[in-house]
Amino acid sequence: MIELSIIIVSWNVKDFLHQLIDSIFQFTEGVEYEIVVVDNNSSDDTARFLQNEYRHFVGDEKLRIIANNFNAGFAKANNQGLKIAKGKYILFMNPDMELIENSFLDLTKFMDQSPDVGVCTCQLLYGDNTIQPNIKDEPTFLSQLLILLKFHHALRGLSCLKKYFRSDFDYSRIQYVSQVMGAFIFTRKEVMDKIGNWDEDYWLWWEDVELCYDIKAAGFEIVYLPITKVIHYEGKSFGQTRGWQKQKRFNRGMILYFKKRGKHLITFIFWILQPVSFILTAITTIFRVKPASQSKLTKQN
Repeated sequence: MIELSIIIVSWNVKDFLHQLIDSIFQFTEGVEYEIVVVDNNSSDDTARFLQNEYRHFVGDEKLRIIANNFNAGFAKANNQGLKIAKGKYILFMNPDMELIENSFLDLTKFMDQSPDVGVCTCQLLYGDNTIQPNIKDEPTFLSQLLILLKFHHALRGLSCLKKYFRSDFDYSRIQYVSQVMGAFIFTRKEVMDKIGNWDEDYWLWWEDVELCYDIKAAGFEIVYLPITKVIHYEGKSFGQTRGWQKQKRFNRGMILYFKKRGKHLITFIFWILQPVSFILTAITTIFRVKPASQSKLTKQN
C-alpha cells in the first residue's frame, strides 16, 4: 500500500530535480512512497533523462513521469499528478529542493496522529542553511496594494506588511497558521478530494494562497512543523521567467483571488493599477534593480 505520493512539477531544472530525487531515495525509510514527476515541456530533456537515469524505478513504478508537450502551469500540472497518485498522503514539492534527513517519516507520523490537520509544512532552509520564511498571513487590500506598487521593499516596517509577512513568526515552534508556501505542502488525498483539488483558474502564483483558503474553509487546520528540515534553493524554475511576465502573472493571481472572495471594488482598483505596476517593473528591469523575493523580505524584517 502506498502511504505517500510525492508530486513534483518540473520545468527546465533537470540537475536540481536529479539531486532531489537522489536525496529522496537516499533518506526516505519507513514509508511506502511513490514519486510522480510532471514535466511541463522542459527544453533540457528532463523526461528522457529521468527515464534513462532511473529506468529501474520507472519500471517498478516507484517513479512515474508525466511528460507534457505544453507548459500546463503549476496548478493544472499538480492536478495531473494528483489524478494518478495512489497515496493516502500527498506531498506537493518543488523540484529545487533537497532532503537532508528522513523528513517524510516524521511528517507522516504527525499526520497519522492529527486527523484535524489538513496541511502541514516543515522548516525550509536556504542553500546556506539559514531559515527560509515560508509562512504568511491572509492577504488584505492594503498589504497587497503596497506590494503591487512595490512599496513593500522600502516600507516593510509598516504594521500591515509585518503582519502579512509574519515578521514576528517563531520558526522554532509548532504553530497553526493561515498560509504556507506552495513549495512544500504535505496534505491528505481525502482533503484534496473534498476541496476539488488545485484551482486551475490560476496558472502560476496565488494558487497556493487559494489552496490554503479552501482547506481552511473546509474545516481543516494548517500547521507549521519545525520537526524536520528540507533545503529549498528557491526560484530555480520561476527565476527563468522575465520580470514583466512574473508581474503579469502575479497581478492576475491577485485580482482573481479577491474576485473569488467577492471583493469587487478591490478587484477593480487592482485592475486599473496594473499599468502602474508594469511601469515600475520596467524601471527596475531597465536599471537592473533586482528586488528581493517576498520570503527574503520577510527574513529582513
